Amino acid sequence: MNCPGCGEVMIIVEWAEVEIDYCLRCGGVWLDAGELELLLAGSLTDSKAREHFLAAFHHVAKTGEKKRKCPRCHKVMAKVQYGQELPVLFDKCVKEHGIFLDQGELAALLTSAGMRTDEPVFTYLKTLFQGN
Repeated sequence: MNCPGCGEVMIIVEWAEVEIDYCLRCGGVWLDAGELELLLAGSLTDSKAREHFLAAFHHVAKTGEKKRKCPRCHKVMAKVQYGQELPVLFDKCVKEHGIFLDQGELAALLTSAGMRTDEPVFTYLKTLFQGN
């Protein structure tokens, strides 16, 4: 799969049941539909807490960011934001194929969800992405 951010071929890394597509050039991350929920399962064990977190995503009509296309269906993705004080802005496929996060946004999103930085998945991703 090519990176929606820079067009480079992405590599696949795995954590438990999750295949994370990662761009070595720009540090972007693609998560297929349902994979964010799997990453969150370790820290947000309450399914209602996960649902509440995911329901807090909202579409943003205008941003200064470049529009990107889904690597699965090639449709222009929607810009989605989580949080108000320290918002995380990312791209979400309008056909629900997945989400694309720029360098550092996955860590910011997981932290916003309440994941502690000492949890195994967070440590793994930080080591893997070397601070990205």
